[in-house]
Amino acid sequence: MKIKEIYDYVVEKGIEKDPRKRDGVEELLAREQKNFEEMKEKEKEEYDREKLTNPYSDTRILCGDPGAEVKRMMVGVDIEVGEVLLADRLAEKNRPVDLIMTHHPEGKALSRLHDVMHMQEDILARYGVPINVAEGIMSSRISEVKRGLMPINHNRAIDAAKILDIAMMSAHTVADNQVTAFLQEMFDREEPRTLGDILDLLKEIPEYAEAAKHGAGPNIFIGGKERRAGKVLVDMTGGTGGSDKAYARLSQAGVGTVVGMHISEKNRKQAEKHHINVVIAGHISSDSVGMNLLLDDIENKGVEIIPCSGIIRNKRQ
Repeated sequence: MKIKEIYDYVVEKGIEKDPRKRDGVEELLAREQKNFEEMKEKEKEEYDREKLTNPYSDTRILCGDPGAEVKRMMVGVDIEVGEVLLADRLAEKNRPVDLIMTHHPEGKALSRLHDVMHMQEDILARYGVPINVAEGIMSSRISEVKRGLMPINHNRAIDAAKILDIAMMSAHTVADNQVTAFLQEMFDREEPRTLGDILDLLKEIPEYAEAAKHGAGPNIFIGGKERRAGKVLVDMTGGTGGSDKAYARLSQAGVGTVVGMHISEKNRKQAEKHHINVVIAGHISSDSVGMNLLLDDIENKGVEIIPCSGIIRNKRQ
C-alpha cells in the first residue's frame, strides 16, 4: 500500500464508526467547504485543506512522500524521538521501516487536537443532553485544551523523522472511534447487569486481559462489583477528556455507568457527586484495541506491522 492509501483507509474507517454517523460527518464537511470558499485568499494560504475531506484534525500525514510504497510499518501509541531512532536502528538490521504510525498525534495533528473535541457535543446530545447545553458545556473545556497545547514543542519527533528520511503519520480519533463503537456495541448486546459483569466482559478481550497481567487492566473507579450498571456510555473518543460539567447532565439523561480509557480527578469527583458509576478499561489497552481494529486490513494487504510503544497487538482477522 502507498502512504496515501493507508491514510485514506483509516479516515474512511473513522467515518464508518463515527458517533455522529455518516450524515453528520458529511454535513460537517459541507460546512467546512462553504467556510473555505468564503475565505479571503490570505486566509486560504494558511488553511489546512485536509479539513475539506478529513473531519479528524488529529489524523494526518506528518512527513514523507504520500505516494511512497509501504512494505513495513512501525506502529506505537506514542512516537517520540526514541521510537524514531528505533526505526532507524531496524534499518541497520535489514528491517527498514517505510512508515511510522503514531496513535497519539504529533506536529500539526497535535496542535489542532482541540478541533476534534466538538465531537463530544454530539455524543452528549445523542445521550439526551440538549445540543445547546452540550455546546455550552464543552466550550470552556475546548478553549482550555487549546491553550494547553500552544506551548508544546509539537515537531520534535517529526523533525527527527525528517532528518532520518522516515515517513510518519498519526491515527488518533479514527482509532478511538473503533474501540468506542466496538465496546458500545458489545455492552448494548450483552446488557451487563452489574459493574462486575462489565469487568468480566472487558477481560474477555485479549488486549485488556494482557494489560491485567501487568497491573493495568480494567478497574472500577466509582461503584462496586455488585452495583447495578444501568445505561452504559462508552466515553473513549473526541480528542481528550471532556468537561466535568457533563456528568450532571448525563445523570439527568439516565446514564448509569461511564466506561472510559481514563478520567481526571476533577471529572471523577463530579461523576461521584452525581451518582454515575465509572469503570476505567485502561488507556493503552483501549488504544491498542482501536489501533488493532484498523491494522488488520492493512496487514492483510501485505504490510508488515511492527508494534512498539505500548501497542498490544491482537489480530482479529
